[in-house]
Amino acid sequence: MRKQIFFWFLALLLTIAIIIFQRMTGPTHSISKKIDFSGSSVSYEFERSHTTDSNQPVYVSSTDTSISGTLFYRRHLSQDDWTAVPMQRFAETLVGELPKQPAAGKIAYRVELCKDEDTLILPVKGIVITRFRGAVPSAILIPHILFIFLFFLLAIRSGLEAIQPSEHLLSYTLWTLVMLTIGGMIMGPIVQKFAFSAYWTGFPNGTDLTDNKTLIAFITWLIALQVIWKKPQQRGWIIAAALITVVVFLIPHSLYGSELNYTQMETTLP
Repeated sequence: MRKQIFFWFLALLLTIAIIIFQRMTGPTHSISKKIDFSGSSVSYEFERSHTTDSNQPVYVSSTDTSISGTLFYRRHLSQDDWTAVPMQRFAETLVGELPKQPAAGKIAYRVELCKDEDTLILPVKGIVITRFRGAVPSAILIPHILFIFLFFLLAIRSGLEAIQPSEHLLSYTLWTLVMLTIGGMIMGPIVQKFAFSAYWTGFPNGTDLTDNKTLIAFITWLIALQVIWKKPQQRGWIIAAALITVVVFLIPHSLYGSELNYTQMETTLP
């Protein structure tokens, strides 16, 4: 009994740690930093994901009201020139706006701060790219996240269970596949449709790594279940499936996801 409790606790810790790592390293995680500029402290948090129903605000904060800012942006994967918009000051915060885009549309942006003769480009290195997404109803999104969480928890738990012979291994494996089927293969495409107007953008339709890693995990666990159903002693297949699951889910969420290619469209920035 103590070993079972320990295995569940370990599986839960690993699940939470990997999910946090995945989210923190993904291309939609916001960029934030606090730096010094011309003798003053400046802080910012640049979002890299926003909904299609409104413009995306861009904020830079500093108690030094003599600092001004300009927001530069252009559509990603386009031939647009950079658009420069002066940022408005509200107390200690400079505010600019990026125009809303269709689902999967991306905008590249940066901010230039000025004080007297000094200038500073934010972020200091590179540019920020934000992607617009459609709103996903909570009734769809929350169950999707829950089922994916349960899948990952059960995948790791199954791998730990397979370390030694167990009468529960087949049951764990079956429920792992059930959670993945519901959360990833059924609800995942529905979430994708709401967010980016396409049910599936992985193989063979595209390069979305979130879809592709879900497909890899599904095939892996389907094979593992078939093997363990016929030959319960072949526990190595479950361990391999659990390890593959950990590896593919360490890939940041939304990497190589849906994106509009503006060079193939006739729309222009408002």
